[in-house]
Amino acid sequence: MAVAPVTYGASTRPPRGDYSVARDDYTCDQRWERYTPEEHALYARLFERQIRQLPGQACDEFVSALQRLGMELNIPRFDDISRDLRGATGWEIVAVPGLIPEHAFFSLLANRRFPVTVWLRRPDEFDYIVEPDVFHDLFGHVPLLFNPVFADYMQAFGRGGLKAEGLDALEFLARLYWYTVEFGLIATPRGLRVYGAGILSSAGETQYSLTSPKPQRIAFDLERLLRTPYKIDDYQDAYFVIESFEQLFRATAPDFTPIYREVAAMPPLPQQPLPGERSYPPNPAQGTPNNN
Repeated sequence: MAVAPVTYGASTRPPRGDYSVARDDYTCDQRWERYTPEEHALYARLFERQIRQLPGQACDEFVSALQRLGMELNIPRFDDISRDLRGATGWEIVAVPGLIPEHAFFSLLANRRFPVTVWLRRPDEFDYIVEPDVFHDLFGHVPLLFNPVFADYMQAFGRGGLKAEGLDALEFLARLYWYTVEFGLIATPRGLRVYGAGILSSAGETQYSLTSPKPQRIAFDLERLLRTPYKIDDYQDAYFVIESFEQLFRATAPDFTPIYREVAAMPPLPQQPLPGERSYPPNPAQGTPNNN
């Protein structure tokens, strides 16, 4: 994600990236020719590690769409991906220097343009990075934009963000983004699967979110989710589980104005199941038959 409807803990220092090259809408040129052989090799290492995590862990929609991203194991050219995306769902990806303001982010999504950070993490950040980089955005976010339902959800989220700005409700919208787009799980007949980009671009949290007994896996409920704060500096204590992308789209399609008013008047809820609330058990640990 190239913005912050969520906070990545970087507010005490300027965001990384060369903002002198940004246009008024915060987009810029990718300048693919400037990537070094070392950066392409690092991207390939990240890609190869994460793709090994996918069997039995990523949702089918993500796995099938990943083939559209390019498997050449170097940093892809954004124009090539956009050409295929336009044909599939009418989306395109655009380059941005790094984290961008909420309004710019929502405006791009509302017009089916997904912002992707141009810079790549350093080798010493291989396992963890505070701000999203080109690998996080491309590998984690872009594949599901090839899915028509999820692509429509992302555009609706952008339109909802523009409206939320005028309702003093960005905190609640940030929670929706966090628990779905970044850290969402989906139930399948073969067990839980990941669709959230923040999990899929993290080797450790992919396993943790599905198989660890520590976190809670709570059935998706919009109001409950909007009342649940998240944590940014460690693995999550709770994940929300959808049954399908259609369920997610239907639940978030109505006007949120009255929902924001109701949620704002109620206290936040813990990342623990409430009495009578449905939750999901972890998947069997890797190595047992539980594959796609």
